Amino acid sequence: MKISHYFLVLFIAILSSCNNQIKKPIEPNIIPIPLSQKIQEGVFILDSSTSIITDNQLKNVSDFFTSFLKDSYNLNLSDKKEKNSIQFKIDASIKNEEGYTLKVEKNIVSIAAKTAKGAFYGVQSFIQLLPVKSASKQIAVQCLDIKDEPRFVYRGMHLDVGRHFFSVDFIKKYINIMSMLKMNTFHWHLTEDQGWRIEIKKYPKLQEIAAFRKETLIGSYANKPHKFDGKKYGGFYTQEEIKEVVKYATERQVTVIPEIEMPGHSQAAIAAYPELGCTGKQVEVATKWGVFDEVYCPNEKTFQFLEDVIDEIIPLFPGKYIHIGGDEAPKTRWKNCDYCQKLIKKEGLKDEHELQSYFITRMEKYINSKGKQIIGWDEILEGGLAPNATVMSWRGIAGAIKAAKEKHDVILTPNTHCYFDHYQSKNPNEPLAIGGFLPLRKVYNFNPIPEELTKEEEKYVLGAQGNLWTEYIPTEDQAEYMAFPRAIALAEVVWSSKENRNYNNFVKRLAFFNERLDAMDVNYANHLYEIKGTLHSDVNKISYQLEAPSQGKVIRFTTDGSEPDKNSKIYSEEILITKNTEIKAATFNAEGKKLSSVFTKKIQPHKAVGQKVSLNVNPHRSYNEGGIKALTNGIYGSDKSYEDKEWLGFNGDDVEVTIEFDKPTEINSISTRFHNGNSQWIYAPKEVTIKLELENGKVVLSKNKLADRETTLIDLKFNFAELNTDKQKVKSLKLTIPNYGIIPKGNPGEGNKAWTFIDEIIVK
Repeated sequence: MKISHYFLVLFIAILSSCNNQIKKPIEPNIIPIPLSQKIQEGVFILDSSTSIITDNQLKNVSDFFTSFLKDSYNLNLSDKKEKNSIQFKIDASIKNEEGYTLKVEKNIVSIAAKTAKGAFYGVQSFIQLLPVKSASKQIAVQCLDIKDEPRFVYRGMHLDVGRHFFSVDFIKKYINIMSMLKMNTFHWHLTEDQGWRIEIKKYPKLQEIAAFRKETLIGSYANKPHKFDGKKYGGFYTQEEIKEVVKYATERQVTVIPEIEMPGHSQAAIAAYPELGCTGKQVEVATKWGVFDEVYCPNEKTFQFLEDVIDEIIPLFPGKYIHIGGDEAPKTRWKNCDYCQKLIKKEGLKDEHELQSYFITRMEKYINSKGKQIIGWDEILEGGLAPNATVMSWRGIAGAIKAAKEKHDVILTPNTHCYFDHYQSKNPNEPLAIGGFLPLRKVYNFNPIPEELTKEEEKYVLGAQGNLWTEYIPTEDQAEYMAFPRAIALAEVVWSSKENRNYNNFVKRLAFFNERLDAMDVNYANHLYEIKGTLHSDVNKISYQLEAPSQGKVIRFTTDGSEPDKNSKIYSEEILITKNTEIKAATFNAEGKKLSSVFTKKIQPHKAVGQKVSLNVNPHRSYNEGGIKALTNGIYGSDKSYEDKEWLGFNGDDVEVTIEFDKPTEINSISTRFHNGNSQWIYAPKEVTIKLELENGKVVLSKNKLADRETTLIDLKFNFAELNTDKQKVKSLKLTIPNYGIIPKGNPGEGNKAWTFIDEIIVK
């Protein structure tokens, strides 16, 4: 019995020893990747005996860190100055205001910086060395040595709350994620045609009228006729709530820049105070998206109103910038306004564009007199740039180049790389977006320094910003989905050196960062394991190939339209298509957890699939991803967007599509459809001619008029069986599709040739 008791005690001791073992440290996967990072031998043990030692100037940063440890790990650090310590130090030798060093040794962690900003960023890097969750009372941290500093001084994210309104809690969450990524500027777009979102006490109608619209557009603006939900919508932030957000941001080293739009995008304010417009007539807060003629009239009432607004705005925002918009301001009202025309003559201005410059310059002088500077969208370059203005270049990079060459500071935010309201995937299950296609890789490959600038001119580029416009983003979950992970990619673009950046390495680190987002309940888009598909066809065989960056994962799929799960068939070879098939597939890990969104593809074989197809003109390079075979591959384009690879787009061309059959073929019908999104310069043709060459040598011609021009998608259906009474087989067919012509006056793109977008040509 004594022997048994001895072994029991020994077993318990061994078990206890195993339970007390320290876990291995997590592998460093810091985002943004540091300038220099050297892994050292050993680990630092973070536990309740760890003490904090800090310079007084960094007390707020150390307090932030200790609060984080308590909230995240229920870990309270010791008040005693133990050997095992984390030290915050001011180091004046660090030249960059936001730079820091982080040295993790076996007994000491040292975070040194010139300023509190740098120390805060050191903390953020250290936090990424900790596990997302830990039940252990001791956390092992990898010993390493980091020297780091940002590439750009301006690292921003934007949020439009005018189109859709978001809670204070969400704004804080958004800012907190930014701070984790070492982004330092939150651009808060507070006023719009569809809603005024900030309390101005001197003008109560802004809260009573301008903050609410009577209803909201349902679906895409391109869909005709427009439909509305009939529900009053809106809200605004009180000045106390603004202060609360700004305080929260300041604690995280984030500067908040308010945007008060002028002279355009001001219909909501004019709805509250009609005297601010040129006509003085009552208008309503806008209920749909777009650019509106109602702009501020540059009269003394307007300037007094805006100066009063600025007077209430300035005490709320301690940063040096006020964003005044300046974009998309139609000149229609100004051209027909007697006061505006007299003002143009009085001030010796050339035209309405110079009147806008006069407007912006006058407001800039007032804002400068209050100790602030303005930022405006690149339209403020038109008619001459205000003297001290910073330009935010969104219409590509041309505005940035022009501003920098004129020695103005510039922030890059081109819609080609920084508009996160664009689609990020071509999966048909993606939520409705405004258009465009901006995948993660394209964001990551963005270079904010235009090649056209000299070394001297480059210094005017302050940095870059991601924009989240919310016309089609009604919920906070969807805002997160559209912003992340693209904002994470941009964070590395603006912080890390070009030499250190590598997309494949970034994706590897992003997989770890996503675990942190999971813990924060962030609804990010996960396209890391997204599946892509390719159809292969000839006259004898149709098959479909699936692929994904699986990295040891598997693709599971179904062919009956049911959702794939951990028990679905594992993809190993191309899927043979012999009938109408709906493939659904997803990437799974070894444990059976689904890692990707569900890929869906409907394939509907018909008699033109695999046959020879030719075009008289090439599609535009931006809308030719699927190539010519997209016209006859059995896969229909998306109903929501013409930008998937199944639609082919032609810019102003008359199009001829010829299909030649490998042998004479009996056909009954031909059908296709055209996109008719007039707001995007896309018009369906007025008529289509179909020419069929028959086996007996005869030719059949049919002109088909397309009369219905109100809907976004317009069908063409031709029934050959009704004409083919003697059952002749067809050798070839040709569709002649004339371009619509010049876009009519008063429509977007007026005076330009229309685009033509063609979907699948179905032959049965």
